[in-house]
Amino acid sequence: MYIHAFLFRWVEGITEEQKKHVKQEILALQGKIPGLLETHVGTNDSPRGKDHTFGGVMKFADKAALDAYFPHPVHQALGEWLMPMIEPLELDFDAVSSTEKYSG
Repeated sequence: MYIHAFLFRWVEGITEEQKKHVKQEILALQGKIPGLLETHVGTNDSPRGKDHTFGGVMKFADKAALDAYFPHPVHQALGEWLMPMIEPLELDFDAVSSTEKYSG
């Protein structure tokens, strides 16, 4: 399983209504992107977030599904209007569960 994690720092002037819309649209990707297993988003309330006040985690079936996500037309359409609103920080990794034996 592959994880795509992201944090957003909103640009100046973004309204609460716009933030709500972003949340809805990211959640709406579920079922439209092959291999996207789960999507979780929310407001960051950690004092260590360095002004990144919104974030999320997406679980993908495998690396191929994650790689296909970025150029997917639905994701590209989201990015066209979302990117001017945010300063993103992203992390993608091959997930190892605490129930799995780590092989290094």
